[in-house]
Amino acid sequence: MHVRKMAFGVLATLALGMAATVAFAEDAVKVGVVIPLTGGFQSNGRQISAALKTFVATHGDTAGGKKVEFIVKDDGSVPDNALRISQELVTSDKASILTGFGNTPTALSVAQLSKRAKIPQVIMVAATSSIMKASPYMLRTSWTTPQVASVIGKWATDNGAKKFVSIVSDYGPGTDAEEWFSKTLEANGGTVLSKLKVPLANPDFAPFLQRAADEKPEALFVFVPTGAGAAFMKQFVERGLDKSGIKVIAMADVTDDDLLNNMGDPAIGVITGGPYSANHNSPENKAFVDAFKKNNDGMRPNMVAVAAFDALDLIYKTLDKTKGDATGQTFVDAAKGMQINSPRGPISIDPDTRDIVQDIYMRKVERVGGELYNTEFQTFPAVKDPTH
Repeated sequence: MHVRKMAFGVLATLALGMAATVAFAEDAVKVGVVIPLTGGFQSNGRQISAALKTFVATHGDTAGGKKVEFIVKDDGSVPDNALRISQELVTSDKASILTGFGNTPTALSVAQLSKRAKIPQVIMVAATSSIMKASPYMLRTSWTTPQVASVIGKWATDNGAKKFVSIVSDYGPGTDAEEWFSKTLEANGGTVLSKLKVPLANPDFAPFLQRAADEKPEALFVFVPTGAGAAFMKQFVERGLDKSGIKVIAMADVTDDDLLNNMGDPAIGVITGGPYSANHNSPENKAFVDAFKKNNDGMRPNMVAVAAFDALDLIYKTLDKTKGDATGQTFVDAAKGMQINSPRGPISIDPDTRDIVQDIYMRKVERVGGELYNTEFQTFPAVKDPTH
């Protein structure tokens, strides 16, 4: 109920803003926001909605001399819905830009529409590397799974853990994570004893954790989507693996900032690699977290929120550069090479790949001021996606 109430609240707020601009529609840029407010990836939709609310509250609703109208639609985490909704946004609502896309399948489903209709498609979450090849009008402000997994593989061998079992969710980003962690780990003298894939729908980690424990690794490499990390850590503790000496070294999704406090003590000490922590130490991040909490009933932003916030910032800065022209090629050309001083640190759009370049951080879960946070302890600067 809380997710729906929040979603409807955001929609109502945006609808009011839209009603005031109908008369000036020809001077407006319409942005279709296609996100999972329900279904398996709804925690991503919740964070994106909250980021949108925060961005409009802090940046207003004009860019490039034009009113920016956001039309938010729920794809239910289903690719076919995302495509149908996106087609309606472009044909009926006259959206010039599409953004959102809370997972890889929804982003890919819309890529052909983006390509055919020459509509800029700004990816807020979907992290599989290969999707960028699906449309020349696609831009990404989130991260790529190989970008993070390769850094973790390098860090692990440099810091005493070389014998791993990998446990990943069985879909595109999980395959990417397993491949790039293994590749980098092995190139630096490490070994992956077993590679285990867990079903994406209704995962039960217990049998996979038992198989992993039987291999007696030094550490587990883990990737599960945002929202499933709490269940993973709970089962890790229930099987006594927290007392076995086996470390968890994971992708940032496992210790998601939004859910971390609810994970409790089992999460303390878990090491992850990722593009953002809510306690990243910078003035930009302090301002972002404060504004996010103020506009969303004290909710804590996670890496999905900062990626969504940066996608909106990219859209505004690009419209400023084009003086409000959202035409496909003009918009994408203007966005290439764009540099943004994000709450997560400096980011840019690689002019050759249209993909994000950013710092990747190694973090450790610690208790800070009575709350659990991912504390950053090492920075790998200006990391590009290694597959390009």
